[in-house]
Amino acid sequence: MFTFIPRNYAGKAEHYADLAAQAGGLIAGEPDLIANAANFAALVFDGLPDLNWAGFYLYDGKELVVGPFQGKPACIRIALGAGVCGTAAQARQTQVVRDVGQFPGHIPCDAASQSEIVVPLVRADGSLLGVWDVDSPVTDRFNEDDRHGMEALCRVFMDHLDGQVIRARRYQSSGSENRAPRS
Repeated sequence: MFTFIPRNYAGKAEHYADLAAQAGGLIAGEPDLIANAANFAALVFDGLPDLNWAGFYLYDGKELVVGPFQGKPACIRIALGAGVCGTAAQARQTQVVRDVGQFPGHIPCDAASQSEIVVPLVRADGSLLGVWDVDSPVTDRFNEDDRHGMEALCRVFMDHLDGQVIRARRYQSSGSENRAPRS
Protein backbone atom coordinates (compact mmCIF):
# COMPACT_ATOMS: atom_id res chain seq x y z
CA MET A 1 0.00 0.00 0.00
CA PHE A 2 1.22 3.50 -0.85
CA THR A 3 0.89 6.30 1.65
CA PHE A 4 1.43 9.90 0.59
CA ILE A 5 3.08 11.86 3.38
CA PRO A 6 2.80 15.65 2.96
CA ARG A 7 6.05 17.46 3.63
CA ASN A 8 7.37 20.99 3.72
CA TYR A 9 9.98 21.68 1.03
CA ALA A 10 12.68 24.32 0.78
CA GLY A 11 11.80 24.81 -2.89
CA LYS A 12 10.43 23.26 -6.05
CA ALA A 13 13.62 21.33 -6.83
CA GLU A 14 13.44 19.49 -3.51
CA HIS A 15 9.72 18.84 -3.96
CA TYR A 16 10.19 17.40 -7.45
CA ALA A 17 13.14 15.27 -6.31
CA ASP A 18 10.95 13.77 -3.59
CA LEU A 19 8.11 13.15 -6.06
CA ALA A 20 10.54 11.50 -8.49
CA ALA A 21 11.76 9.16 -5.75
CA GLN A 22 8.16 8.35 -4.80
CA ALA A 23 7.25 7.77 -8.46
CA GLY A 24 10.17 5.40 -8.90
CA GLY A 25 9.11 3.38 -5.88
CA LEU A 26 5.48 3.39 -6.91
CA ILE A 27 6.04 1.96 -10.40
CA ALA A 28 9.00 -0.30 -9.62
CA GLY A 29 8.28 -3.90 -10.50
CA GLU A 30 4.95 -3.19 -12.20
CA PRO A 31 5.02 -4.01 -15.93
CA ASP A 32 1.63 -2.58 -16.95
CA LEU A 33 1.80 0.80 -18.73
CA ILE A 34 -1.78 1.81 -17.89
CA ALA A 35 -1.49 0.89 -14.21
CA ASN A 36 1.77 2.83 -13.89
CA ALA A 37 0.41 5.82 -15.79
CA ALA A 38 -2.69 5.91 -13.58
CA ASN A 39 -0.67 5.80 -10.36
CA PHE A 40 1.85 8.33 -11.69
CA ALA A 41 -0.98 10.77 -12.53
CA ALA A 42 -2.55 10.30 -9.09
CA LEU A 43 0.78 10.85 -7.33
CA VAL A 44 1.51 14.10 -9.14
CA PHE A 45 -2.07 15.39 -8.92
CA ASP A 46 -2.14 14.80 -5.16
CA GLY A 47 1.48 15.79 -4.59
CA LEU A 48 1.63 19.23 -6.22
CA PRO A 49 -0.44 22.28 -5.31
CA ASP A 50 -2.71 24.26 -7.61
CA LEU A 51 -3.42 21.61 -10.26
CA ASN A 52 -6.76 20.90 -11.89
CA TRP A 53 -5.63 18.22 -14.37
CA ALA A 54 -2.67 15.85 -14.63
CA GLY A 55 -2.43 13.00 -17.08
CA PHE A 56 -1.32 11.32 -20.23
CA TYR A 57 -2.18 11.57 -23.88
CA LEU A 58 -0.88 8.47 -25.68
CA TYR A 59 0.13 8.48 -29.34
CA ASP A 60 -1.74 5.88 -31.40
CA GLY A 61 0.33 6.35 -34.56
CA LYS A 62 -1.70 9.25 -35.93
CA GLU A 63 -2.96 11.37 -33.00
CA LEU A 64 -2.88 11.75 -29.24
CA VAL A 65 -5.62 9.90 -27.33
CA VAL A 66 -6.44 10.62 -23.70
CA GLY A 67 -4.97 8.10 -21.27
CA PRO A 68 -4.93 7.79 -17.49
CA PHE A 69 -5.47 11.12 -15.73
CA GLN A 70 -6.75 12.93 -12.66
CA GLY A 71 -9.18 15.83 -13.03
CA LYS A 72 -12.31 16.68 -14.97
CA PRO A 73 -13.21 14.82 -18.19
CA ALA A 74 -10.84 15.79 -20.98
CA CYS A 75 -10.62 16.19 -24.72
CA ILE A 76 -10.36 12.68 -26.13
CA ARG A 77 -8.26 13.17 -29.28
CA ILE A 78 -5.70 15.83 -30.17
CA ALA A 79 -3.95 16.09 -33.53
CA LEU A 80 -0.18 16.46 -33.65
CA GLY A 81 0.61 20.16 -33.84
CA ALA A 82 -2.74 21.19 -32.31
CA GLY A 83 -2.89 22.95 -28.95
CA VAL A 84 -0.20 22.71 -26.30
CA CYS A 85 -0.18 18.88 -26.24
CA GLY A 86 -0.01 18.47 -30.00
CA THR A 87 2.72 21.11 -30.23
CA ALA A 88 4.83 19.37 -27.57
CA ALA A 89 4.38 16.02 -29.30
CA GLN A 90 5.21 17.32 -32.76
CA ALA A 91 8.19 19.45 -31.67
CA ARG A 92 9.33 16.89 -29.07
CA GLN A 93 9.96 19.80 -26.72
CA THR A 94 8.45 20.65 -23.35
CA GLN A 95 5.93 23.47 -23.54
CA VAL A 96 5.58 25.79 -20.54
CA VAL A 97 2.56 28.03 -20.97
CA ARG A 98 2.16 30.62 -18.23
CA ASP A 99 -1.12 31.92 -19.66
CA VAL A 100 -3.09 29.59 -21.93
CA GLY A 101 -5.03 32.56 -23.30
CA GLN A 102 -1.80 33.72 -24.93
CA PHE A 103 -1.03 30.38 -26.61
CA PRO A 104 -2.17 30.39 -30.25
CA GLY A 105 -4.49 27.46 -30.88
CA HIS A 106 -4.90 26.48 -27.22
CA ILE A 107 -7.57 23.78 -26.84
CA PRO A 108 -9.68 24.61 -23.76
CA CYS A 109 -10.67 21.19 -22.40
CA ASP A 110 -11.38 22.75 -18.98
CA ALA A 111 -12.32 26.45 -18.86
CA ALA A 112 -10.73 26.69 -15.40
CA SER A 113 -7.23 25.99 -16.77
CA GLN A 114 -5.08 29.11 -16.86
CA SER A 115 -1.58 27.67 -17.27
CA GLU A 116 -0.18 24.41 -18.59
CA ILE A 117 2.99 22.37 -18.93
CA VAL A 118 3.35 19.49 -21.39
CA VAL A 119 6.34 17.13 -21.61
CA PRO A 120 6.76 14.89 -24.67
CA LEU A 121 7.34 11.22 -23.81
CA VAL A 122 9.92 9.82 -26.20
CA ARG A 123 11.13 6.22 -25.94
CA ALA A 124 14.82 5.29 -26.02
CA ASP A 125 14.39 4.21 -29.66
CA GLY A 126 13.14 7.72 -30.56
CA SER A 127 9.48 6.78 -31.00
CA LEU A 128 6.76 8.89 -29.42
CA LEU A 129 4.79 7.33 -26.56
CA GLY A 130 2.70 10.45 -26.00
CA VAL A 131 2.76 13.46 -23.70
CA TRP A 132 2.46 14.21 -19.98
CA ASP A 133 0.05 17.14 -19.54
CA VAL A 134 -0.52 19.18 -16.36
CA ASP A 135 -2.93 22.11 -16.03
CA SER A 136 -3.47 24.69 -13.32
CA PRO A 137 -6.31 27.11 -12.56
CA VAL A 138 -3.60 29.66 -11.65
CA THR A 139 -1.91 31.90 -14.24
CA ASP A 140 1.90 31.70 -14.06
CA ARG A 141 1.76 28.44 -12.06
CA PHE A 142 4.54 26.83 -14.12
CA ASN A 143 8.07 28.10 -14.70
CA GLU A 144 11.54 26.76 -15.52
CA ASP A 145 11.78 25.01 -12.14
CA ASP A 146 8.61 23.11 -13.06
CA ARG A 147 10.02 22.31 -16.50
CA HIS A 148 13.08 20.70 -14.93
CA GLY A 149 11.01 18.94 -12.29
CA MET A 150 8.37 17.59 -14.68
CA GLU A 151 11.05 16.45 -17.12
CA ALA A 152 12.82 14.62 -14.26
CA LEU A 153 9.54 12.95 -13.25
CA CYS A 154 8.93 11.88 -16.84
CA ARG A 155 12.47 10.48 -17.09
CA VAL A 156 11.67 8.23 -14.13
CA PHE A 157 8.53 7.03 -15.91
CA MET A 158 10.19 6.56 -19.30
CA ASP A 159 13.35 4.94 -17.89
CA HIS A 160 11.13 2.38 -16.17
CA LEU A 161 9.19 1.76 -19.38
CA ASP A 162 12.31 1.59 -21.54
CA GLY A 163 13.99 -0.70 -19.00
CA GLN A 164 11.08 -3.11 -19.27
CA VAL A 165 11.31 -3.13 -23.07
CA ILE A 166 15.05 -3.87 -22.87
CA ARG A 167 14.47 -6.71 -20.37
CA ALA A 168 11.72 -8.18 -22.59
CA ARG A 169 14.00 -8.07 -25.65
CA ARG A 170 16.80 -9.79 -23.72
CA TYR A 171 14.35 -12.45 -22.59
CA GLN A 172 13.12 -13.02 -26.15
CA SER A 173 16.60 -13.05 -27.69
CA SER A 174 17.77 -15.61 -25.13
CA GLY A 175 15.17 -18.02 -26.47
CA SER A 176 13.41 -18.08 -23.13
CA GLU A 177 10.03 -17.72 -24.76
CA ASN A 178 10.47 -21.21 -26.23
CA ARG A 179 11.28 -22.88 -22.94
CA ALA A 180 8.70 -24.52 -20.72
CA PRO A 181 8.13 -22.66 -17.47
CA ARG A 182 9.66 -24.19 -14.38
CA SER A 183 7.31 -25.68 -11.85
